[in-house]
Amino acid sequence: MKQHDTIRAITWRGDSLFLLDQRRLPQQVTELELHTVTEVAQAITDMVVRGAPAIGITAAYGVVLAASQRYRENPAEWQSLIQSDLDILAASRPTAVNLFWAIEKMRALMDTIETDPREPLLTAAREIHEQDIAANYRMGRLGADLIETSELAVLTHCNTGSLATGGFGTALGVIREAYEDGRMRSVYADETRPWLQGARLTAWELVQDNIPVSLLVEGAAASLMRQGGISWVIVGSDRIAANGDVANKIGTYSLAVNARYHGVKFMVVAPTTTVDMDCPSGQQIPIEQRDSGEVLGCGGQVIAASGASAWNPAFDVTPAELVDAIVTEKGVVLNPDEAGMRRMMASED
Repeated sequence: MKQHDTIRAITWRGDSLFLLDQRRLPQQVTELELHTVTEVAQAITDMVVRGAPAIGITAAYGVVLAASQRYRENPAEWQSLIQSDLDILAASRPTAVNLFWAIEKMRALMDTIETDPREPLLTAAREIHEQDIAANYRMGRLGADLIETSELAVLTHCNTGSLATGGFGTALGVIREAYEDGRMRSVYADETRPWLQGARLTAWELVQDNIPVSLLVEGAAASLMRQGGISWVIVGSDRIAANGDVANKIGTYSLAVNARYHGVKFMVVAPTTTVDMDCPSGQQIPIEQRDSGEVLGCGGQVIAASGASAWNPAFDVTPAELVDAIVTEKGVVLNPDEAGMRRMMASED
């Protein structure tokens, strides 16, 4: 592990998948042991694990559990029986393209297996996990190199660190690398309603790794930028369209608008598995609508007036023209458009 990199939220031990239960953080650090694909899909839906890369890695391990069970039940028919399990996984979170990428990668491997599938599939899942961490290290370096001014702070949204990936993080990986370089002195993190990923998860990660962090409500971001001292807004993504439009946690779009008005640069950091070149623009990205109770309540307590309804999209889309840089493990696209995205995706690692 690198400096300021002490957390791993997804582990495979013995015959089980272990997930750090992110719903319990920061008050409790608890692992869940999962044995079935149904448990894995439910964990993704319930946000035990969240973040597009982490969801993809978790799904890959979920395929291992499903294949092991189906092979034990019927060694001759396991490849057909497992299809319903893959459908369950695919339905768990519709916006995160990494989920579908991981399922299809594992499905392609399954078509080549004629004996017990557990070991080859487990090897493939571990490779997906390890490759994600390596990609995060690469993105951390590329993104940190874009931050030229020292002694300034950056602003981030939601959680994009080790909890959202295989380890180190995407946007938070850039922040970790830049802090180690001395290119920034501290981090501001949006609380990120309604699940408070910024308050519960990002702040917790940064405190664990001794990086100074201050929380703010989303509504304070514009005032913070107006005061100066913020050099970049750095966020992750759950899906990037072919033209450079970016789907990310709800509230990202307003940050991008505020950043452009105040002259603050806006960076999106995500692996190429998050890039969907078959999706022409952000208009075609499905936006998950979640339970209104997440907005009407907080921490298990109702906070809204009785009779009020809620609109609760999990994500929004930031148009490419508001993005200064998209950073992937393959390289950096400045002022992204479709031509730039295609050049980056076609480049060698």
